[in-house]
Amino acid sequence: MMDSLAFTLIRATPEDAALLQELQRQAFWPLLEKYQDGETNPATETVATVREKIQNPDYDTYRIVNAGQTVGVIRIARKNPGRYRIGRIYVNPEWQGQGIAQAAILACEAMYPDARVWELDTIEQEAKNCHLYETLGYRRTGGREVINERMTLVGFEKTMGVKP
Repeated sequence: MMDSLAFTLIRATPEDAALLQELQRQAFWPLLEKYQDGETNPATETVATVREKIQNPDYDTYRIVNAGQTVGVIRIARKNPGRYRIGRIYVNPEWQGQGIAQAAILACEAMYPDARVWELDTIEQEAKNCHLYETLGYRRTGGREVINERMTLVGFEKTMGVKP
């Protein structure tokens, strides 16, 4: 389905904060209900917090735009020379399952040609998320953080130039 997917990554601005906060709430609310992780779940972030993250010089926040509509967001952090982190990626539930997240990750990897290593965390119990990252060549690092009795975050890493 990705072959017919046409989207653009557009750098988010502080003026986008309310839109991104609402989209983030829609995308993460089902996970909040499932895992009851109120202190860590992005669905609970305020517009002000989202604006602060957009303005943070250590992050590049991009709106994923399809047919003029923002359908998702990806945030990239520079950790140190050659190491980047996907700090957050989310897609409007109405647009999920169409290859948008996968295409956005690949596009970001291409936008940062100096990246030798990419890293991210995801929910271990979300098999679809883990499969997505593994399909893209990310490997589990062994890092785990138990959030509560329902949810554990696991670390993934991808070394560029190494085939999956």
